[in-house]
Amino acid sequence: MTEIFAQLLRERGLDEHFLYPKYEELFDPYKLKGMKKAITRIRQARDNAEKIVIYGDYDADGVTSSTLLRDALKYYGCEKIEIILPNRFTDGYGLNPPAVDNITRKGAKLVITVDCGSGSEETIALLKERGIDTVVTDHHEIPNVPKSAVAVVNPKQSDKVGVRMAGVGVAFAVARALNMDMNDGKCDGQEKWMLDLVVIGTICDSMELREENRILSYYGMKVLAKTRRAGIKELARAASVDLQKLNTHSIGFQLGPRINAAGRMKSADLALDLMMSTSRSKAFTLANELDGLNKERREAQDKAVKEIAVNDKDAVIVACGQWHEGILGIIAGRLVELYQKPAFALTDLGDGRLKGSGRSFGEFSLADVLQHCPEGMLLAGGGHAGACGVSLKADQLEAFRTFVQKYYRSLKLKNQEQYLKVTSDIKLKNLAEINEELFNEISMLEPFGDGNTEPIFEFTGRVVGARLLKEKHLSLNLEDENGKVIKLMSFYVPEEWKGLTVGQNVKVQFALAKNEFRGKVSIEGSLISLERL
Repeated sequence: MTEIFAQLLRERGLDEHFLYPKYEELFDPYKLKGMKKAITRIRQARDNAEKIVIYGDYDADGVTSSTLLRDALKYYGCEKIEIILPNRFTDGYGLNPPAVDNITRKGAKLVITVDCGSGSEETIALLKERGIDTVVTDHHEIPNVPKSAVAVVNPKQSDKVGVRMAGVGVAFAVARALNMDMNDGKCDGQEKWMLDLVVIGTICDSMELREENRILSYYGMKVLAKTRRAGIKELARAASVDLQKLNTHSIGFQLGPRINAAGRMKSADLALDLMMSTSRSKAFTLANELDGLNKERREAQDKAVKEIAVNDKDAVIVACGQWHEGILGIIAGRLVELYQKPAFALTDLGDGRLKGSGRSFGEFSLADVLQHCPEGMLLAGGGHAGACGVSLKADQLEAFRTFVQKYYRSLKLKNQEQYLKVTSDIKLKNLAEINEELFNEISMLEPFGDGNTEPIFEFTGRVVGARLLKEKHLSLNLEDENGKVIKLMSFYVPEEWKGLTVGQNVKVQFALAKNEFRGKVSIEGSLISLERL
């Protein structure tokens, strides 16, 4: 073991148990409140051949959750199963009253939500009036537990069991409980083949990758590498992902965005059809369509960000334009990255209304902003501290912008940029230990995410080469005092990183990357920050 890796493990308090977690140490799913009632009602549906509707969400977590639960119900013996995913643009998030008629028409007797439902008492009560039961499986905050539901399986009801799971993690807990119900209290092992979906949904929903999520994601990576799903295989092909060389980036920045692109740009049903596809030719076509939608999404967001003129005097960015509804959250997030300010991105719906998303950080809570808006300013709004959705009349835009600036300044917040700073794990004196052995050791910590971040190195070196690619990407070569050189890459770099010259000294932060070209392996870096000295 290299000294750098040993130091990293010590500082993070990690041991062999973390590096090699045991699947058998997953918690008992029946310890989740509501699980016994949920399984009892699903068993009744199976035995009576009832129609079951799975109601999910339009993001990667919702799509993988829905697919997983359908597989689990089929294995359990349920035959009449249909999935409904809401449309981001016409239905909005979650199980809403307009869905009641659709569910009724399908002849369902049981609705099982995944990745939603915790705040849907009104809809669940309406379903109950029509003789349709609801089992909620979710991981979001519970403002009020839906009393009309037959069962609510949400880790947030407990302070000990599975509290950090994604929606797909909760769905997998239900799948395990169903498997145990048909196998005398023990899983037969077939449920493990669903872990490919679990790791995708967990990483894409930015869950904390410790405890049970560490186990699920660790084994999920192994199952994903040998997935049986035609849809995932074709999605990997379209995204240029080698399933035998998976890493967190492959899932979070290549597979995930293409799944999410369906719901953002068109309909999440496309991603769902891909995940459920058993035909390689159909999966090929669907994967290509998602790849195309992702390119559209990326081009649209880049174009939008370029259009936005930011006023340096504003404490909060409030941008408005003619942009696709599905990318507003991404635009706001990109503005936060570029300008280190909270941001709202609004689009004009053309009917006198504006719709948007907000992103924040540090001590500036968007939920508080919406709560303090003057009466009548907003048509609708909701969210939490770091992200929100909002709609308002177009003639209220300037009033909203003025209020947001005034409210921010009233809080007298200081040093908020510190919350966006990346903390280095290891400060390097030279590049001597940056090699393939260290890269392979760090790879043992995969997948990375909240609670298990990718190790970041800090290094001060001399520029021996700097190339700007397409006027926006930087290829940088740095040399240490002994003449060893490392190549660093960064995409969409800020203006202050441009114009570097040979001989300059810079302090950088980077994560390790592996480059394989024509049989030759080189260890490089993904550049995160740069400071001229």
